[in-house]
Amino acid sequence: MTQAADVVVRRKIVVDATIERAFEIFTARFGDFKPPEHNLLGAPIAETVFEPKVGGHIYDRGEDGAECRWARVLAYDPPDRVVFSWDISPQWQVETEPDNTSEVEVRFVAETPERTRVELEHRHLDRHGPGWESVRDGVENDGGWPLYLDRYAALVAKSG
Repeated sequence: MTQAADVVVRRKIVVDATIERAFEIFTARFGDFKPPEHNLLGAPIAETVFEPKVGGHIYDRGEDGAECRWARVLAYDPPDRVVFSWDISPQWQVETEPDNTSEVEVRFVAETPERTRVELEHRHLDRHGPGWESVRDGVENDGGWPLYLDRYAALVAKSG
């Protein structure tokens, strides 16, 4: 039997930024820290777009103009949190059935006026069905959310 702890990946990081700036960089500049090799398109990624509204999408646009919509924005509450679906299957292809997708919630918590803790929770991984463990392992390992958050923290630091 699957345990609840098995279907959730949690990571957190602290950045030297106001809560508003931390949220803004995470959403408006998502494509600046998303690893370009994380690509489901047949061409290199020209840009990653994060549509800042409930019902919006996160998608990659290839250099050839093709688009890959791999997430739906489920909650958008600046500067406190954003929730989006993870519409990528265990075969690392776009999942078109919403019931077979997981969720990523990112919370922004002000530790001081100039320091923000960013808490990421990727949950309901078992919704991906058979092979869901490969999704968990992929987002949990060093090339998954830890890489995203490290690149995000570097972007925040560089944005001064």
